[in-house]
Amino acid sequence: QVQLAESGGGSVQAGGSLRLSCAASGRTFSSYAMGWYRQAPGKEREFVAGITVSGGSTAYGDFVKGRFTISRDNAKNMVYLQMNSLKPEDTAIYYCNTAYSSSKLTWGQGTQVTVSS
Repeated sequence: QVQLAESGGGSVQAGGSLRLSCAASGRTFSSYAMGWYRQAPGKEREFVAGITVSGGSTAYGDFVKGRFTISRDNAKNMVYLQMNSLKPEDTAIYYCNTAYSSSKLTWGQGTQVTVSS
């Protein structure tokens, strides 16, 4: 079973940047399309970005609007989310998990992102 561990969150001012990392254990990681999700207090978890197995295709939530970039390194079992031009409404806990599938791995602890105005 693949285990997920997110890191890289923090507190930044509006307009700042953060790079989130997701480390996955297990040899089957490279067989999953992966994605980033977020959950703000009192809100449902929502899709942020997804990337195919090869990394050749990506997709983003409408609210991203060119500010975020998802990438992966299958050799290192890593998925990344580069976030630029952060807004206060991006404040949430960010998680990685499989994308484009209803089958999900066990959720990790997530990483907190706080954006102040």
